[in-house]
Amino acid sequence: MSKRLTLNFFVILIACLIWFTPVVWVISLSFQPNELLQKTTTNTLFGFFPYPFTLKNYITMWSSSFDVWVMNSLIVAICATFFTTIFCSMAGYAFARLKFRGRRVGLITLVLIQMFPAFLAFVAIYLLFFQISDIAPFMGLGTHFGLICVYLGGSIGFNSWLIKGFMDTIPESLDEAAKVDGATDSQIFFRIVAPLARPIIVVLFVLTFIGIYSDYILAAVFLKDTNLYTVALGINVVFTDDFSNEWGSIAAASVIAATPIAVLFLFFQKQITGGLTAGSIKG
Repeated sequence: MSKRLTLNFFVILIACLIWFTPVVWVISLSFQPNELLQKTTTNTLFGFFPYPFTLKNYITMWSSSFDVWVMNSLIVAICATFFTTIFCSMAGYAFARLKFRGRRVGLITLVLIQMFPAFLAFVAIYLLFFQISDIAPFMGLGTHFGLICVYLGGSIGFNSWLIKGFMDTIPESLDEAAKVDGATDSQIFFRIVAPLARPIIVVLFVLTFIGIYSDYILAAVFLKDTNLYTVALGINVVFTDDFSNEWGSIAAASVIAATPIAVLFLFFQKQITGGLTAGSIKG
């Protein structure tokens, strides 16, 4: 093994240890008695392995409304991510392929809007949906439907620009060949461009899902009913207020809440790391 490979190996090893140590530590805390966690030091074997081992924290977690919070988070995240992916893919295709008046102005507007922090819109969003509640209560403040609409509006701009940049790399000769065969723009998008843009679409889906699933600030502003809480909001508000800082239960809830994200990465890892446009112009 050369010196360069050895150095790269140790750098990767150190990076993995830095990332993996807090994860293992939280998992270890979730299996420790809460009485020991309230002391100055934790009772672990070699610093990581819980001793004594207990499932009490997971039992305490499920005795609350944790399963409802997880389901709420999944519903909101899946719905918002699904529609965000569809709308952004179509918008990216329109900006990349179609020629229409205002195209350049629209692209510049999307970039300028993304320059402003999202926090600036919180007051406006709150007042807007407060008034919408009087007209359409099903999508006003304190509703999942309204929260999904807010997530859609906040993520379409940048993601459309991201997909547009990727679609620019797909040869337009494929579109021209399809048009010669009589394909419409919608057929070109769904049968040619979208399959070739699958890597960026999958990345967009995963990153959007993670951002919405783990969001706390906007959910805290929007949701007030405990039964409608998302998992991030429920863990922070209920566990720290009602259970007197039961860190073991919080750690157990964090482990279960992180499981869908880990499964999502494992399921889509090939699409995330692969480039499916490599063979698009062969033949």
